[in-house]
Amino acid sequence: MSLRLGDIAPNFKAKTTAGEIDFHEYLGNSWGVLFSHPADYTPVCTTELGKTALLKSEFEKRNVKVLALSVDGLDKHNGWVNDINETQNTTVQFPIIADEDRTVANLYDMIHPNVSETFTVRSLFIIGPDKKVKLFITYPASTGRNFYEVLRVIDSLQLTTNYSVATPADWKEGEDVIVVPAVSTEDAIAKFPKGVKVVKPYLRYTPQPNK
Repeated sequence: MSLRLGDIAPNFKAKTTAGEIDFHEYLGNSWGVLFSHPADYTPVCTTELGKTALLKSEFEKRNVKVLALSVDGLDKHNGWVNDINETQNTTVQFPIIADEDRTVANLYDMIHPNVSETFTVRSLFIIGPDKKVKLFITYPASTGRNFYEVLRVIDSLQLTTNYSVATPADWKEGEDVIVVPAVSTEDAIAKFPKGVKVVKPYLRYTPQPNK
């Protein structure tokens, strides 16, 4: 059965470019991003891993640990990392899982027969400190992922986990947020001292509460 939002992310042990890991132990109390690639030495994936490495400090300040995955082995991974570092002007420091037997790919439903019987599709999962799946998204092989969007979603998830708010379309860190319907306007005014703007009884904005 496919994973659903709110499911516990399956745990696994795997060999990676950073040594053998237990996934849940590796995450600890951090958030996690697990993303798969069709194969090593592929052009779009090379840019994606490079971009992720360049955004290392952005993931760190959000308490996010990143892991990549491909069905190729460690020898190919290590050679590919050298190419990524050279061509993307960066240093890849996060683990890349060697999933040659496709154990992890099958746990996370990363192989779609309509695309390929053997290669993982370009899937990405965001996992919370509670080890639950908070987001998953799958891109076609021809389209590289937008990692600034991944960071934006993490910002929203971390904010809405701790406050009774939701984030509107195109929201970015620091912008106004929406009071969730479960909170009455009267309670919202007390709960959010920065103010509540009522556009409709069901549409109420307040400044980002942790700013």
